[in-house]
Amino acid sequence: MSQEVRVRFAPSPTGPLHIGGVRTALFNYLFAKKHKGTFVLRIEDTDQNRYVSGAEQYIKDAMEWCGFPYEEGPGKEGKFGPYKQSERKHIYKEYCDKLIASGNAYYAFDSAESLDELRTACEAEKKTFIYNWHNRLILNNSLVLSKEEVAKRIENGDKYVVRFKSPQDEILLMQDEIRGEIKIDTNVLDDKILFKSDGMPTYHLANIVDDHLMEISHVIRGEEWLPSMALHILLYRAFGWDAPKFAHLPLILKPTGKGKLSKRDGDKGGFPVFPLEWKTEESISRGFKEDGYLPEAVVNFLAFLGWNPGTEQELFTLEELVESFDLKRVNKAGAKFDPEKAKWFNQQYFVNQEDSIITDEFIKRYSELVSESYNKAYITKAVSLVKERAVFVNDLWDLSNFFFEAPTEYDAKALKKAIKEDTPALMQELVTVIEGIEDFTSENTQTVVKGWITAKEIGFGKVMQPLRLSLVGAMKGPDVFDIMTLLGKEESVNRIQAILK
Repeated sequence: MSQEVRVRFAPSPTGPLHIGGVRTALFNYLFAKKHKGTFVLRIEDTDQNRYVSGAEQYIKDAMEWCGFPYEEGPGKEGKFGPYKQSERKHIYKEYCDKLIASGNAYYAFDSAESLDELRTACEAEKKTFIYNWHNRLILNNSLVLSKEEVAKRIENGDKYVVRFKSPQDEILLMQDEIRGEIKIDTNVLDDKILFKSDGMPTYHLANIVDDHLMEISHVIRGEEWLPSMALHILLYRAFGWDAPKFAHLPLILKPTGKGKLSKRDGDKGGFPVFPLEWKTEESISRGFKEDGYLPEAVVNFLAFLGWNPGTEQELFTLEELVESFDLKRVNKAGAKFDPEKAKWFNQQYFVNQEDSIITDEFIKRYSELVSESYNKAYITKAVSLVKERAVFVNDLWDLSNFFFEAPTEYDAKALKKAIKEDTPALMQELVTVIEGIEDFTSENTQTVVKGWITAKEIGFGKVMQPLRLSLVGAMKGPDVFDIMTLLGKEESVNRIQAILK
């Protein structure tokens, strides 16, 4: 790739960053790193009415937690700053004036009420009102007003907008890096508003000017911006600029596969759709981080929402994703969000962590439940025996609590199945066998106990089931002899005698 690659993630700070936005940021990051380019964050806050306090910091924190921080942007100033559109608004008026001067844009003084009347009239005739070539010469704008009248109205403080003059009778050919060639009949395009009389540009003008001035080479964004592509291409042409390459990512769909994933889906399905928790006075939105997901797992999961490496490999480090990423392997069709697959990814990363790291998290979370009489080596061993069955740190207590608290109740169904008439005598004899074992390692204890069972010519279930029930309180847990070894001989005997009572 001969041109220097510069990509940007350009969210609006109107609330928490949806997981779809995180996926867009990730794909931009992967593309930049793959081509030794630059990943830029730009905050698009031109719509001050929708600005939400704390949202900008949330965006930065989310990207930092995920492990793909931006290289240029707010607080990391490069030569193309500032990187917040509200701090760049002095720039846009100049470019808006250039479009007016070249005849590619015009002032429109139509009131909201007059446009509403036109829409209502069109709807009554089962038509759609579009402000463009077929009616702009009969509406209230500078295409029909004299220069003197336009100047007078602006001077008098009349409200106006600046609209782009979309071309008539043209088939616009566009190229998308994911979707291939796209054709648009310009007759169906409306004359979008570029600038408002309050001195603020709309998204379309600010976006194009900033991408050009920041030398963005590739615009990688969500499918929802595909309808804006024609206008953006036309704006580049009107300015006489080379357009960047465009790539529109597929939507992230609901778990059912029908419709775009929303916060409501997460609330209803009991899974997060935001990277970090978001709190307001009215509600709390769950975050992947607070739900116990590891950032590496979330990144790996998101990478597969719309992209595939073309191989059977599923687990990728961030470095491996960079190496493998290719826009040509991004799908056009929407990607279904699967909460269970997200858990699967987390389990893969969770169990591959070092035991000491999991133990530290376990102790931090369950410090009140883990008695001080248990040293860290004991806790680490307990965690290592059960972690394969865990998806999150939160799962560890239910999987391991019997290592720290002797059972006082026993699963009723298991009790009925495991305890027979001859069980007390067998278990009392087992206690004698266990007390006689000097080398109380898992392997040796297993050899001795199974040897005794074989010698008595009885089924293993007659001993192993009540043994597990006495140690754990239920038919769950890791290998029985691993449990006994960690509990120790004395505690194991005490628990067997407890169930006999």
